[in-house]
Amino acid sequence: MAGKLMLSVLAALLCLCLVTVLAVSQESEEQPTTITVSAATSLTEAFTEIAKEFEAAHPDTKVELNLAGSGTLRMQIEAGAPIDVFASASEDHMDALSEKNLIEEDSRKDFAGNTLVMIVPANSGSEAPETLEDLTAENVERIAIGAPESAPAGKYADLALKEAGIRQVIDDKTIFAENVKQILTYVEAGEADAGFVYMTDAESGNRVLYRIACTVPVSQPISYPIAIVSTAENKDKAQEFTDFVTGARGQEILAKYGFNSP
Repeated sequence: MAGKLMLSVLAALLCLCLVTVLAVSQESEEQPTTITVSAATSLTEAFTEIAKEFEAAHPDTKVELNLAGSGTLRMQIEAGAPIDVFASASEDHMDALSEKNLIEEDSRKDFAGNTLVMIVPANSGSEAPETLEDLTAENVERIAIGAPESAPAGKYADLALKEAGIRQVIDDKTIFAENVKQILTYVEAGEADAGFVYMTDAESGNRVLYRIACTVPVSQPISYPIAIVSTAENKDKAQEFTDFVTGARGQEILAKYGFNSP
């Protein structure tokens, strides 16, 4: 009798162990693969929506967005950060990674374009600068520009000001920002009399606090490249994401937020 009882207990324990193993195995299989996408700050709104739709279409993949200035993101990748995809607001930063063999060259594609604009506080009145030349006026005391080494919008603004022949003239008025979102904050708060941002950022900010004064001509096209990082742990999933961004639906979302076709 005792033997039969012992066998029953052992059988029950084995069944319990089997159920536990199967449950853990099933849970493990159901865990989505996570890919980390480093994207330029100006892509925040568009990539947030893109990531959401991509996850809905690919329930086995979770997208973690790492948003910052393109230069900052490039340095993170160079330092060995575990990044799967890099979406830059500058060809220069992607070129720098390419030279160090840190991206998969076959995966690199231009996926969007943008326009540089000058914004001014909404309550700045009739003396607000309306052109680049107006920035030299005495009443314009603070001009917000992205730091050229980390924020591509700053590089384009710096180039436009040099081509207009006023970069050195306004040097003492310049306030450098880490990214375009910070420039928006400066102008919205009235801490800068003018600022240079992308059209997409200007359209997505609080338009009650500022207005677009003018479109800024730039001799270099503002293009956004995307590529898989060579050290990516999930290259297949990373490729699926880049395909989504460059595909029809990804392009529709980017256009919705004001980006131009590449």
